[in-house]
Amino acid sequence: MDPNYSEIGSRIREQREYLGLSREAFAEKIGVTPKFCSDIELGLKGMSLPTLCKISKVLHLSTDFLLFGEKPGETADQISLMLSQCSSKRRAYAEQILKIFLISDEE
Repeated sequence: MDPNYSEIGSRIREQREYLGLSREAFAEKIGVTPKFCSDIELGLKGMSLPTLCKISKVLHLSTDFLLFGEKPGETADQISLMLSQCSSKRRAYAEQILKIFLISDEE
């Protein structure tokens, strides 16, 4: 089964935009040129395994989702997936932020 580079690129672009990353900032984080990043997102080129792993980490998405589109159905599942890929220190920060958010919603 050949990978569908166009669909993979679309998933990458969608999450990059969701996270508010410019293509240039994203390319810098994964160690490629903005042009190569554009080619990946457009499905014109594939990527190496190390680059795929960097993309997965930066976008907080599983490689299964990036490659095959197996996406959790619920927003809570997406949040859980992103948190599961964070360090314990970052999860603790996220928990603090969420508590502040929930408290502020009650006021």
